[in-house]
Amino acid sequence: MKLSQAGFVSVIAAVCCVGLRGYQRVADLGFGNEDSPTNIKAEFYWSRLAFSSNLQGLNNFGGFGYWRRNAWSRDYPKADRQFLIAMHRLTRIEGRPTEQVVTLDSDEIFNYPWIYAVQVQMWSFTDKEAHRLREYLLKGGFLMVDDFHGTEDWENFMNGMRQVLPEYPIEDLRSSDEIFHTLYDVEDKMQIPGEHWIRTGRTYEKDGYQPKWRAIRDSRGRIMVAICHNMHLGDAWEWADDPNYPEQFASMAFRVGLDYIIYGMTH
Repeated sequence: MKLSQAGFVSVIAAVCCVGLRGYQRVADLGFGNEDSPTNIKAEFYWSRLAFSSNLQGLNNFGGFGYWRRNAWSRDYPKADRQFLIAMHRLTRIEGRPTEQVVTLDSDEIFNYPWIYAVQVQMWSFTDKEAHRLREYLLKGGFLMVDDFHGTEDWENFMNGMRQVLPEYPIEDLRSSDEIFHTLYDVEDKMQIPGEHWIRTGRTYEKDGYQPKWRAIRDSRGRIMVAICHNMHLGDAWEWADDPNYPEQFASMAFRVGLDYIIYGMTH
């Protein structure tokens, strides 16, 4: 879907009462523009994790090779670009205008301290990749995972996570946790659905009836992995410019994402 300036401005205005002039300013700077240069030095880089997919996680898609190759790229790149527009307009973070894809094939990942991953019920790691992701997280990296739903997806996600951080427990986050209060105070959280809400009016997928805000902390208490289970924040960012997608879902998705970024940059 082509990025709609007017539609997206209406959502951002609802989030923080910003106007068309502010949106036009970030557009002029190249935010959300696929032709923006990719070699700009910045203090923040939006990084999306590309990974190989396991066969078990393909059951819900019929086993087609397309999903095996591209599970990591759902909503890409529009969700990433619309989030970058919001980030630049609503914060003082000096972020690069365009997104990038990172892999676990090399040490290049250590140059980027914040990573976003979707469809993680389908990820699969070699021992070398699992070791590199573990090292990345324990050295201070931050990983946000999103867009997986229900019991089976959770177990498949955990198969990979146990390979990476087997000794670290997963906990349910409380509304009082610092990660929800870095920029916005996000206390009364709701289940954030994908674009299927437009067709079905449902906030859940599969048997994922309840939203799960979870995390994995290191030995010092720093959150290394922020887990959005039974939700799809990426779709909320992507569909924020669609008048049929509810503003309250998009607004919360932007607030949570910005809180997670600032937490990851400061912890």
